[in-house]
Amino acid sequence: MKIALLGYGKMGKAIEKIAIAKGHSIVYKVSLENAFDFMPISLENVDVAIDFSMPDAAVENILKCFEAKVPIVVGTTGWYDQFDEIKEKCLNEGQSMVHSTNYSIGVNIFYKLNKILAKMMAGLDDYDVMIEEIHHTEKKDHPSGTAITLANQILAENQQKTSYKGRLVYQANTPSQSLKPNELLIESKRIADVTGDHFVKYESVIDGIEIRHVAKSRYGFAKGAIMAAEWIIGKKGIYSMEDILKL
Repeated sequence: MKIALLGYGKMGKAIEKIAIAKGHSIVYKVSLENAFDFMPISLENVDVAIDFSMPDAAVENILKCFEAKVPIVVGTTGWYDQFDEIKEKCLNEGQSMVHSTNYSIGVNIFYKLNKILAKMMAGLDDYDVMIEEIHHTEKKDHPSGTAITLANQILAENQQKTSYKGRLVYQANTPSQSLKPNELLIESKRIADVTGDHFVKYESVIDGIEIRHVAKSRYGFAKGAIMAAEWIIGKKGIYSMEDILKL
């Protein structure tokens, strides 16, 4: 499989290492240095593209892959306000795309557990729920895409919450923001060298229930992205990791 890496930061390098170990080849790389040179024709000898770039570059990268008729696996978050437009274009034009806020197999199992727990907790008014996410200081978007996915899963089941509200906490004495009863809090923390840590917490005056996923390295995300790239070859349409893992 001939792969184009759209984004050659820490994630791109982790994907490269796993791809080469599996016998694939990286035939094109887009970094900050050559991003302006990236055109659809650059993908002429590519079987699939994997995007872990920046939120403000992801949509343009997706459109260039569509123009070149190259399947794309998108791991970048922070662009999902344009998701409906991209989905429509993908389906109408017979393009191929996998999207996920997190390609880790463990996180996708965590998503499934979150859905189950949200259904179990629905209607139990004594419990309030919140999400906490911790990432490295280089992460640009907040809340994380993973946290937003968790929040949307909870909102689909919880009648008390109608929207989520993000709060970025730099240090322990950060002033608290007012929160309405119908708002689901996502608290984001940025700490050096943290790959990714997500908590879903239900609290009452009697007890607390918590589920947690801890990413120990980027290789879990990279392994899932390679799996998605292998899977999308020869398919048309828009898919998620849930489709691939059949959870």
